[in-house]
Amino acid sequence: MMRASTYIMAITLAATTAFAAPVRAVEAPFEPGLMRLAEVLGSLHFLRNLCGEKGSQWRAEMEKLLQAENPSPERRARFIASFNRGYRSFDGTYTACTPSATEAISRYMKEGEALSRDIASRFGN
Repeated sequence: MMRASTYIMAITLAATTAFAAPVRAVEAPFEPGLMRLAEVLGSLHFLRNLCGEKGSQWRAEMEKLLQAENPSPERRARFIASFNRGYRSFDGTYTACTPSATEAISRYMKEGEALSRDIASRFGN
């Protein structure tokens, strides 16, 4: 009797734990690319302004991405965190426009273009 009771409690506990765990949505295959694109936009926002471009073109591009995606609040927070990570990755490194910063701009422009083209061609409507 004691063994059956223990067995029933174990099954009940396992079932409760299994159903209590939040169900996570499967990440879309394009999600990592979009998050990287957000990070690239943040990097470009910092670097281009550092090297003389005045304005917020890259922040505006990020806003367009957010509008197009219309993400849930949690996903929106991940997009913003990615953008900010890109911005901060250079914020602590560069205080003036250098040849290295200019080269980083060139590389990020190419990467952003490639990401955009790849995501659109593979997953676009």
